[in-house]
Amino acid sequence: MTTPVGQNGARPVKAPILQVQDLVVTFTGRRGASTTVIQGVSFDLAAGETLSLVGESGSGKTTIGRAILGLAPVTGGTITFRGNAISNVARKERRTLAKDIQVVFQDPYSSLNPSMTVESILVEPLAAAGVTQGRARVRELLGAVGLPANAGSRYPREFSGGQRQRIAIARALALRPSVIVCDEPTSALDVTTQATVLNLFKELQEATGVAYLFISHDLGVVNEISDRIAVLYRGEIVEIGEAHQVATAPRHAYTRRLQTAAPVADPAKQRIRRNQRLALAAVDSASP
Repeated sequence: MTTPVGQNGARPVKAPILQVQDLVVTFTGRRGASTTVIQGVSFDLAAGETLSLVGESGSGKTTIGRAILGLAPVTGGTITFRGNAISNVARKERRTLAKDIQVVFQDPYSSLNPSMTVESILVEPLAAAGVTQGRARVRELLGAVGLPANAGSRYPREFSGGQRQRIAIARALALRPSVIVCDEPTSALDVTTQATVLNLFKELQEATGVAYLFISHDLGVVNEISDRIAVLYRGEIVEIGEAHQVATAPRHAYTRRLQTAAPVADPAKQRIRRNQRLALAAVDSASP
C-alpha cells in the first residue's frame, strides 16, 4: 500500500461521521480466481463536507462507493458510520442505514422506474420508512430541486436529462440523509446542465448540511464542489488534500496526468496541456 501524497493536508474541522479504514475489496470469479480492486484505502468524511474520489475508469472509485452502500463485499478493513461498523451488515440493518446513507447514480433515467410517476417514485422510500404525509414531503422536495409542483403527476420520460437528475437528487434527499454517495452524477449531462446540477448540489448542502462522497473522473468538475479531493490509481489513494491544491497544483504524477487530460476552452492552453500530457506519458513509459 502506498502512502498518499498530501496525507497531512486539509482535514475536516468537525468529527467525521463516515470513516473508511484500510478498505480492501476482492472479487472472486467463476473459476475461483480472485481480483483485488481496492487495496488499503483510508479516508473520512465530516458532516456538511464534500470529499471527491477521482480517477480514471477502473481506478476503483465506484467500487468504494458501492462498498459503503453495501453493494460490494468488504474483504478487509472497516467502514464505520457515526462510530458503528457497517461493513457487511445484515440486510435488515442495511435497510435502516438507507435513511442515513443515500445515493445518486450516473444515469438519471435508468435509476428511475419509467412506469411510475415522479410522485410515486418519491413517495416510495417515504412509505417504506413509515413516513406519514408523504405527498406533502414530495411537494417540498420538488420545490427544493427547482421542479414545479405538477411534476409529480408526470413520468420520467417527460423530462430532460438534467430534470431527471433533479428527480434522482430529490429521491436521495427524501429521508433527510446525513451522507449521499454521488456516483458520476453529472457525467451524462451536457456542460451547461452539469453546472446547473452542481450548483443545486451546493445549494442543497448549504440548506441541509448533508455530506457528499462525490465520485468523478474529472478534476475540473470536482474542484467546483469539493472541500477535499482524494485521487485513486489502481485501487489505491495516491494523493489527498484540499480541493483547490489537488486540482490546480497536484503533487503526484498521476494527478498531474488527470489535470492535463481535462479540456479547456482556450485552444492555446489546450495545446499546452496536450504537450504536457504527452510529456508525462513519455516519462511513465520510460519508468521501470
